Amino acid sequence: MRKLVILFLALGALATARHGKDASVVAPRIYIEPQNGFESYISAAFFKKGVPGTIAIDKQNATLVLKSGAPTVQEEKSGLGKLARCAYAMCIGIDGSQTVSVELIDAATAQIVWAYNVRKMGAVNYQSSAEAIAKHLKAFLEQKPKKN
Repeated sequence: MRKLVILFLALGALATARHGKDASVVAPRIYIEPQNGFESYISAAFFKKGVPGTIAIDKQNATLVLKSGAPTVQEEKSGLGKLARCAYAMCIGIDGSQTVSVELIDAATAQIVWAYNVRKMGAVNYQSSAEAIAKHLKAFLEQKPKKN
């Protein structure tokens, strides 16, 4: 019996440490809509950046839904200007750029509660874009609710 009490106290302390001082805060269940494979980058970034909450496998069990289109890639056209710019050590963005927009939707009310847009130089910076989304989503989820 004593071991059981100690186990529950340890689990309570772990929950408090994981969710901050207020253990009554329930972590959201976030469903990431399929986005031509980009959802796997976002899932990995959630774990890397420590986004509070869990990733829901199906939409029916989610409290929040992260929705976006696949990253839009704009490739730079080749030409003399591209080569000349790179010759002077300004090759940044020579591959083009990538833009991703996401919306976080409350599953119960169908209202957008957060939105973010990221643009990264380089046409294949999917991991970097996903990590930027995760970083800013984490900051949003960890902010304290405003009292009226």
